[in-house]
Amino acid sequence: MTTTDDTPEAQAFRDLLRGLRVWTGELPEFDPSAAPEAPLPLFRQWLGEAAAAGVPEPHTMALATADAAGDPSVRIVMLHDADENGWHFASHRGSRKGRELAAHPRAALCFYWPLVARQVRVSGAVVAATPEESEADLHRRSPGALAAALVGRQSEVLDSYAELERAAAEAWERARREPDAAVPSWTAYVLRPEEVEFFQGDDRRRHVRLCYRRSADGWQRVLLWP
Repeated sequence: MTTTDDTPEAQAFRDLLRGLRVWTGELPEFDPSAAPEAPLPLFRQWLGEAAAAGVPEPHTMALATADAAGDPSVRIVMLHDADENGWHFASHRGSRKGRELAAHPRAALCFYWPLVARQVRVSGAVVAATPEESEADLHRRSPGALAAALVGRQSEVLDSYAELERAAAEAWERARREPDAAVPSWTAYVLRPEEVEFFQGDDRRRHVRLCYRRSADGWQRVLLWP
């Protein structure tokens, strides 16, 4: 049995949590009966509306993966595209998420846009793009993204921050000299959605949850209790 931490610091932290508020502005309305037959158009609309509302970095998302034993891990990554093939992101093949996707090629995404009280959850199988597609993905990005990719060794143990500073300086210089430099470990991934849920918050807790589920006949839409 665990015991409650009654130190002043612990109580102050709990008071802070209870005092925090969300969704303080006017919230948009969402009529699920008017939603499109497939999730992609609605996702693109919602992301655009989040950007227009001033949500910082609306294209970032939580990516959850699991290893061969089923142990999960999650991190924030950037969405590279969303099209009829699926939701696109990328990483080094040898990173933790790359290794986990190789062992268990399924994942879940979550976008959260608090200014409009919305979130979108996407889950399904993940496939790796070809080396040519992965290279094209990298070189569509910024010079800084190329420099970061050239540093490599993602998720490996770092002996000292000075070592990272040296490697980063060399990578930035190489990215400047060779804007088309190849990074063989860089891999583009596509999550092919099997389920996409749209959540619209309501200040009276009557949250709207519209879930799209893929079937042999296409997308099926259902409402979920909040």
